[in-house]
Amino acid sequence: MTPGRRLPPAIRQALAITAKVTVSAALMALLLSRTDLRGLADQVFRASPFWVTAALGIYLTHLAVNTWRWRLLLDTQGTAFAGRQLFASYLVATFFNNFLPSNIGGDVVRVTDTAGRLGSKTLAATIVLIDRGIGLLGLVLVAAVGASLAAGGQAGALPVWPSWLWIGLLLAVVVSAPAVLAPAGVGRLLQPLRVLHPEWVGERIARVTGTLGRLRECPAALAGCFAGAVIVQAILVLYYAAVAGALGIPIPLVHLAVLVPLSFVVQMLPVSMNGFGVREATFSFYFGRLGLPIESAMALSLVATGLIMLLSLLGAAAYVGRGKTKAEG
Repeated sequence: MTPGRRLPPAIRQALAITAKVTVSAALMALLLSRTDLRGLADQVFRASPFWVTAALGIYLTHLAVNTWRWRLLLDTQGTAFAGRQLFASYLVATFFNNFLPSNIGGDVVRVTDTAGRLGSKTLAATIVLIDRGIGLLGLVLVAAVGASLAAGGQAGALPVWPSWLWIGLLLAVVVSAPAVLAPAGVGRLLQPLRVLHPEWVGERIARVTGTLGRLRECPAALAGCFAGAVIVQAILVLYYAAVAGALGIPIPLVHLAVLVPLSFVVQMLPVSMNGFGVREATFSFYFGRLGLPIESAMALSLVATGLIMLLSLLGAAAYVGRGKTKAEG
């Protein structure tokens, strides 16, 4: 290969996936080498069917509320979508997120499924990005509240100070608020990109600012979406609490309110395969600070993830059904 010449995209992607698999495998091997595998297996196989079923029901509720949040944002653009259609799309996106090398695949599904009726992939992608951003704000808020409550008890176990989370939330709001309050400013900020292709880029900047402008005119929808984001994160905490109950793990709810959001933030780092390894390392580190065994940390992380992957197979069924409908049509 000529010096300075870039590798083909397919090779770069293969190398990136290989690196992620290597990191995940290495972390899992390290953690399992420090785990009593017999104790881990016993804990998993003794899981309460009642609490496992409850956990699955809670996670389905989580998916439904996420779909409702997405629909709120879509409605601000003046195009109505059927809730059933969006829920099916969200199921398919969840399947892709869990079984593809990155969670971007799920976002592509959501954009593709709504772009046609919205009349613009840029508009659909902007809605998904805003949905993601508001969801992140809800995640940090739940973590901050959990850390503040936990600080009154086992403060030494917390990996971050509550003040850090509150400051992070404040900074995120300060940075993101102008995008909705002053869409024209966002347009001006993006203007330098027009040098790449004046007409094409200019049209997409106009669509982005138009989307943000319509959102600004619907404060109730934005407030509802943010409230929904907080509810979604609270439901996720309850989901992990149900799984912990199934496994007989005595971890306080307030610590789950810190651990679960932090584990999802760690999983966003593009260093592992769908979070495997780094997620378990996060759980093991936090459990160690609480004086709980690594076996319990591994069991909670793996079982909770396994149940989510199992439930996401509903998305595979929805995807296959979608293909059959098109074929019959």
